[in-house]
Amino acid sequence: MNQRELQALVEKISIDSFGRPFRHQATFNKRLKTTGGRYHLKTHHLDFNPQILDVFGEEELIGVIKHELCHYHLHLTGRGYRHRDKDFKELLQAVGGTRYVQSLRSIQVKKVWQYRCGACGKLYIRQRRFDTSKYVCGECSGKLHLIGQEEV
Repeated sequence: MNQRELQALVEKISIDSFGRPFRHQATFNKRLKTTGGRYHLKTHHLDFNPQILDVFGEEELIGVIKHELCHYHLHLTGRGYRHRDKDFKELLQAVGGTRYVQSLRSIQVKKVWQYRCGACGKLYIRQRRFDTSKYVCGECSGKLHLIGQEEV
């Protein structure tokens, strides 16, 4: 699904489920990592995590779209648009949106950098890469060598 198809889907769901048009921009945002979508209060645009579609499918994405459209329509009509508000909870249940997206943490790949001391052979695992000319082994003060990057 590309940006244009996403925009059309959001507009269709807005008319079908809410009876109101969606007149702003809906986009995929690859920088979203732990959330399914985001509603921008100032611009009224919607962002969606493309991993939701890739991992969980279109049904889950539609639930997230309905969730974000609840924020959108309630905010524009001056009603309670926050998660804790009664208006939000009632509208979300009425349209069949998802309250929480399935966890994406289990599919996220974590990469680590591995270094080994040239003298004693001690292995160091770090999340960030560093300059080996500035640091030495904590055990024997030997020179550190970058082994490579590995997925955990």
